[in-house]
Amino acid sequence: MGRISLAHGSGGRLTSELIKNIFAKHFSLDELEDAAYLSLGGEIAVTTDSFVVRPLFFPGGDIGKLAVCGTLNDLAVSGAEPLALTCGFVLEEGFEIRLLEEVVSSMVRESQGAGIKVVAGDTKVVEKGKAEGMYINTTGIGRVVRRFSVGDVSPGDLVLVTGSIGEHGMSIFLAREDADVEVDLESDCANMYPLLSRIFNKKGVKWMRDATRGGLATVCLELSDATGLGIRLYEEKIPVREDVSFLCDMFGFDPIYLANEGRAVVVVSKGDADEVLEVLTSHWLGEKASVIGEVTEALSGVVMVTSSGGVRAVDYLEEDPVPRIC
Repeated sequence: MGRISLAHGSGGRLTSELIKNIFAKHFSLDELEDAAYLSLGGEIAVTTDSFVVRPLFFPGGDIGKLAVCGTLNDLAVSGAEPLALTCGFVLEEGFEIRLLEEVVSSMVRESQGAGIKVVAGDTKVVEKGKAEGMYINTTGIGRVVRRFSVGDVSPGDLVLVTGSIGEHGMSIFLAREDADVEVDLESDCANMYPLLSRIFNKKGVKWMRDATRGGLATVCLELSDATGLGIRLYEEKIPVREDVSFLCDMFGFDPIYLANEGRAVVVVSKGDADEVLEVLTSHWLGEKASVIGEVTEALSGVVMVTSSGGVRAVDYLEEDPVPRIC
C-alpha cells in the first residue's frame, strides 16, 4: 500500500483495506454503513464545498486542514455551531498513501479541535494525471444559533474585517511558483467559529461572510449587489501585513482581491461597533480586527478612499489573480 492504484477505487479488497487502514482508523468510524445516523435538535444549517488547492501542502496548512476549516467557516458565518462533517476523496492513481495519511491526520486534528467528527465519506480513484494528487469534497452540518440576513443591513452600518488580509492567497502563490523570496509568511487558514461565535448574541451584528475567493473586495461587491446600497472602504484602515503589501507591489497584486481562509467581513450597526470590535480583538484570531468602511445610500457599488485622499471605484475582477487557492 505504498501508492494509490485504480484498484483502490474498485470496491474490492484494496478499497476495503484503504477504508480500514486510513479513513476508519483516523476518523474513528465504528460502523461502516451507507449513511450516518445523527440525533440533531433545532434548526440545522448544511453547507458543502470542494477543495482543489495547488499545492496540496503549503506554509500554514494543507488541503485537509483547508477542507475542514473552510467548511466550518461557512457554518460559522451562517450563525451555526458545527456538529459533524462528511468528506469525499478523489484520489489519483500513484498518489503516495503516506501523504494521504498526512492529510487525513490533519483533518482529524482540526475536527477534534472543533469538537466534531467526520461521520461519513466516500473515495474514488482516477487515472494518473487526472487529479493532481487529490481533491476533497466536504459537507458540514451545524445547529443554527442565530440567523444573519443581508436584508438586515442598512445605511449607516459599519463594515469590519476580523484580521489582516491576503496572507492565504500570497502564501499559495509563493509556494506554487517556488518564488525566490525570503519571507516568514503562512496561510491564515483557521477555524473561525471560536471567534465568531463570541458575537452571535450581539444584537448589532447584521451579517457575516468569510472572505475567501475574490477576497475582501468581492465580499463587499456582493454585499452591495444584494442590498442595493453602496460600500465606502478606507484603504488606511484595512489591515495588511507589511510583507504582504510589499509582495503585492512586487508581483502586481491588490491585497483586497487576494483570498483569505481565516478572515471574515462583519456588518454591524454603528452604535454596537465598538463593543463588537472589543470582543473580536480580545481573541487571538481577531487581534487585528478593524472597522474598514461603511454602508451608505450616497453611492452605488463599492469605492475605496485611498491613503492619499483620492477615491477609486472597486469592481469585480474577470478572474482570480491566484486561482486554485481552496
